[in-house]
Amino acid sequence: MAQACCVAMISAGAMAAPRAAAAGVRGSAPASSCTLSFSGLRRVDVLSHGERLSGFSAVQHELSLCNGSANASRGIVTMVGTGKFFVGGNWKANGNKESVKKLVQELNDAKLEEDVDVVVAPPYIYLDSVLNTLTKRIEVSAQNSWVGKGGAFTGEISAEQLKDLGVEWVILGHSERRHVIGEKNEFIGKKAAYALSNGLKVMACVGELLEEREAGKTTEVVFEQLKAYADEVPSWKDVVIAYEPVWAIGTGKVASPQQAQEVHAEIRKWISDNVSAEASSQTRIIYGGSVNAANSSELAKQEDIDGFLVGGASLKGPDFAAICNSVTSKKVAA
Repeated sequence: MAQACCVAMISAGAMAAPRAAAAGVRGSAPASSCTLSFSGLRRVDVLSHGERLSGFSAVQHELSLCNGSANASRGIVTMVGTGKFFVGGNWKANGNKESVKKLVQELNDAKLEEDVDVVVAPPYIYLDSVLNTLTKRIEVSAQNSWVGKGGAFTGEISAEQLKDLGVEWVILGHSERRHVIGEKNEFIGKKAAYALSNGLKVMACVGELLEEREAGKTTEVVFEQLKAYADEVPSWKDVVIAYEPVWAIGTGKVASPQQAQEVHAEIRKWISDNVSAEASSQTRIIYGGSVNAANSSELAKQEDIDGFLVGGASLKGPDFAAICNSVTSKKVAA
């Protein structure tokens, strides 16, 4: 119950980390009767005034009714989790020296909201250059790392080497690593554990193929991927989960805000049931799949979407900045 109380007072950026920001408190809601219905993957509560609440948010609503009008003047933050909004940019195998230099300059010139953690993942060969020229406001990630200590593993990069360079994050389990390179769930889980043990923070990707969604296997697939991480990682403190439906990556197709929200809520519930309520609240669950400056604000309004992992749009500084600043969509005037 103590955790539920923490959830009711949503923070715009307050994980138990040195960079925690001031907490925003959810305002009170009008009293109303509620009935139950089902939408997509899980039950939702439908309130008489038309608002839809589900999972943790239903608990939050009930708790907010006990707060009276004391918080009525405070901003409402539409986040179930307590972690700071997070946006990662995955540059993949794109760019050259000149385009990377231009992109870094655009990012250095961008005005970013304070209530968002921003990370970019250049190709390996540009990591050092980006680390030395990019504003410290933005952290740097690798796109992959090896499953163990370095050695005779041609073409691989070890976690130790990344740390030596000054890299703070790594993306693991991306669909292109799973479905093009052939990495399996268990292997990815071990990679995540090794990266974490060497001080890297992990963007842990999950997501289903189109045929898996059409067969009604979305949660089955995603839960198996989550379990592979959970079986190996000692703590979720430095893990961000990136839900990326494979059919929406680089295709121009994007999951509707409701589709993304449903899966994110199921992921949060799975973490609560299989790891801990604390991990469920603190772990940020971000969405990836053709996110751009035009659709990010609507996606960001969903209560279980804690940010984004951005592909193509992260190669355009102004567009990426706009996506980062979609954190403002989380704040609704009370």
